Amino acid sequence: MNAIELERDIKKELRASMNGILSARMREAGMPYKLIFGVELPRLQSIANEFPHDSDLANLLWSRNIREAKLMAIMLMPPEVFTPEIADAWAKTMVTAEEAQVLAMILLPKTKQAKEICKVWLERGNALQANCACLCLRHLLLKGEDLSAEEQIFNRYKEKTTGANLHLRKAIQALTEAFKAKKETQNVEDTK
Repeated sequence: MNAIELERDIKKELRASMNGILSARMREAGMPYKLIFGVELPRLQSIANEFPHDSDLANLLWSRNIREAKLMAIMLMPPEVFTPEIADAWAKTMVTAEEAQVLAMILLPKTKQAKEICKVWLERGNALQANCACLCLRHLLLKGEDLSAEEQIFNRYKEKTTGANLHLRKAIQALTEAFKAKKETQNVEDTK
């Protein structure tokens, strides 16, 4: 099956799983999509598990102005082919904090160049990209990655960021607390 045929099958699954009430609420809240099925993330993950992890399919889904298609694109993109160039192309068309959060938790931490992508996105200063970068770096830090260089870039970013939106403020706070906890753990280990 090619990407177009797979996309058609995915849309059938999305229609079958549609939550009209949630879809209406998301539209009323101003979500900027042409189409919203109102499918919750666990169900999207379940649907994604039925389809191949394929970059052509993922890029096709990401290009659609459909909430669930974009989220499933993140779930279906093979991490080994999610290059900084593709990440940047996706980042330029990211429109919601939900996309940033799902990207930061599901796909970006699995890529070989996650830290480099996050550094670029923090230096760029775009709120959604920075949100995604902070959440991804927190995920990597909790997995035990050394983020000394990234911490310096993050601290510079944090110092110059004022008036950030709620999602970004929460992401900054979560990463700040993760760095603090890591340092406290290291201090305890150093004193033993």
